Amino acid sequence: MASRSDRVRKHPERGKGHFEFTCPECGGHELVQDLEKGEKICASCGLVISDHRIDTGPEWRAFTNDEKDARSRTGAPTNYAIHDKGLSTMIDWRDHDSQGKKFSARRRSEIYRMRKWQIRTRVHSSVDRNLAQAMSELDRLASQLGLSKSIKELAALLYRKLIVRRLARSRSIDAMVGAAIYAACRLRRAPRSLEEIARHSRVSKKKIGQHYRLLVEKLKLRMPISDPANYVPRFITQLGLPGEVQKKVLEILEQAKKNRSLVTGRDPRGLAAAAIYIASILTDHRVTQRDIAMAAGVTEVTVRNRYKELVQKLGITMMP
Repeated sequence: MASRSDRVRKHPERGKGHFEFTCPECGGHELVQDLEKGEKICASCGLVISDHRIDTGPEWRAFTNDEKDARSRTGAPTNYAIHDKGLSTMIDWRDHDSQGKKFSARRRSEIYRMRKWQIRTRVHSSVDRNLAQAMSELDRLASQLGLSKSIKELAALLYRKLIVRRLARSRSIDAMVGAAIYAACRLRRAPRSLEEIARHSRVSKKKIGQHYRLLVEKLKLRMPISDPANYVPRFITQLGLPGEVQKKVLEILEQAKKNRSLVTGRDPRGLAAAAIYIASILTDHRVTQRDIAMAAGVTEVTVRNRYKELVQKLGITMMP
């Protein structure tokens, strides 16, 4: 924890080479900077002059010299979801300089050649070309599915490991990207079904499933078991139900886990859908089985079957 003296610094704003500061309240000429809060305060009367100081330092912290040297860099942090990690340069397509002046014809032709070769050098190898196409598809799929940045970056990292190590030669790029997204969603406990990914992808569910098994095998991943509770927040949001229903759903699923016969071999989406249907009746926020089935991506028959099993084996008394 930084001491008060470290966080607050007196800063006289007067003298040669400096803009002379005068407090509008008391006429004082001495400022105090609170580095933690980002405020400039008059030392005489305590008036806050500015409260939006921008910290120009790095966003990372380092505790040793070696750690500082390893983390120090310029520019934006690396991004695995961009094929070159965001570290390459780009020559703008507009033909004018920083002052807005148009280039001469000779200069324009030089810039055109530089731009052409710069684009070629960014994707000069087969791995770079593969990554460029894959990251474009990943960006499209992540946008369609509404995935978070952390899931997108993890999917990109999984795909990179396969390609850079040449563990998946002659494989469909679209299918492998879909498999990486499916794996990343499961690892981040925000699962999406293969059907949902295949709906937005250019390949079938079967092909994505095959590539997913290949990815898990090659990278030796230990995938967590699908938990019905992980699907609940998304389904509740899609159905527009209140938090009271979600709380009741999680209670029902927690009871169901104690009875292994209810969970083993069951589609977690079907269990989550049935629990939502039960909770909606118990809390008097009724939703039809059809609406729940559409949100969960399962059939109404599945919802009914899982609903009957939960009510019977957990001894739940349903309201008429």
